[in-house]
Amino acid sequence: MTALQLLGYIGWAALIQLVVWTALGVWLGRRRARLSPPPEPAATAPWREFRVVRRVLEDPEGSQCSFHLVPVDGQPLADFRPGQFLTVSVVPPGAVRPVVRCYSLSDRPEPGQYRITVKRVPPPPDRPDLPPGLCSGYFHDHVAVGDVIGVRGPSGAFFLDSDPGLPALMIAGGVGVTPMVSMLRWQARAAPERPVHLVYAVQNSAVHAFRPELQALFRSCPAFHQTVVYASPLPTDVRGRDHDREGYVDLALVQPILQALGRCAVYVCGPPRMMEGLVPALREVGVDEADLHYEAFGPASAPRPAGLSPDGAGAAGVTLPVRFLRSGRTLDWTGRSENLLDFAEGAGVDIDSGCRAGHCGGCETRLVSGEVRYARPPAWEVAQDHCLPCVCVPVSAVELDA
Repeated sequence: MTALQLLGYIGWAALIQLVVWTALGVWLGRRRARLSPPPEPAATAPWREFRVVRRVLEDPEGSQCSFHLVPVDGQPLADFRPGQFLTVSVVPPGAVRPVVRCYSLSDRPEPGQYRITVKRVPPPPDRPDLPPGLCSGYFHDHVAVGDVIGVRGPSGAFFLDSDPGLPALMIAGGVGVTPMVSMLRWQARAAPERPVHLVYAVQNSAVHAFRPELQALFRSCPAFHQTVVYASPLPTDVRGRDHDREGYVDLALVQPILQALGRCAVYVCGPPRMMEGLVPALREVGVDEADLHYEAFGPASAPRPAGLSPDGAGAAGVTLPVRFLRSGRTLDWTGRSENLLDFAEGAGVDIDSGCRAGHCGGCETRLVSGEVRYARPPAWEVAQDHCLPCVCVPVSAVELDA
């Protein structure tokens, strides 16, 4: 072999090696991108105006409607983790002040828009004399394409663990499926090989939300499975086609899935009956607290871990002075109130509020002195030296800027 031939051989070998290493680098880069975690939760954000660009009814009955939102100012959207929510502010007819509510984001993070899904809230079945949900009714009946609403967030401590090696069990009841849809859609794009099982409990096919969307998603991801439970099937509902089980979600249904998955991250979001029964049962069968995640839409649906009481120091019969600086009043906390917001309102001290569950930040108040405690960390990112009176209790004498 001549020197010229040798140089040519070395050149071709180097070129082939370069192509191979480049292809390998591209593949690894794509895999790292695919398995990368969701974006970090955004810090507490200011209010922004968003325009509704699309409305979509998500169930045959029309009780659940998705609203696609784009920022009026055209600036980039804040990132979010799948499962988080937006806080919205609207002024329904006859309201004397804005109504603030929290609605879960129901799509994976996208660069141009958010999607929230709002369920119309009727009067309680046992109290038909009570009015229906003020904000949900306003969204369904009045918020149209082109309208502008106030939005803050995203926020929330209920979001998907991005570890592709840890299977996920998602248990949703009714509209509690909305954050799960966000999680599933992100997971299907980022790591579709991750074992995921969705247990979705709903009344029947009339209110079975996202059905075509979820069916397509589960067909495209062989590692994803779902069990659909109808509480009150319609005469036309067929088991095996429309749903898999009848009745309610309980430990007997969930435990075999837990055993099949092994250690997994468990996400629970649903009505109070589900939350109050299932979350403690999952703890009792050994689901580690670090692996157990649940979204509580109201105080009644937030089961507390053992050993945590809302009563603060008042449980031992010790009164704590609570001073409201702007109101000029000092009151004795005895532990009879559920939280500081209820305590203040019972004494005629006005504190703005929204969700009353630690989600929206509407009641965030400056904590001038003293210490408060939360039964579990609030979903809202509380500013330093502030507190959320709707979900905290005092554990010492406190002064509030209220």
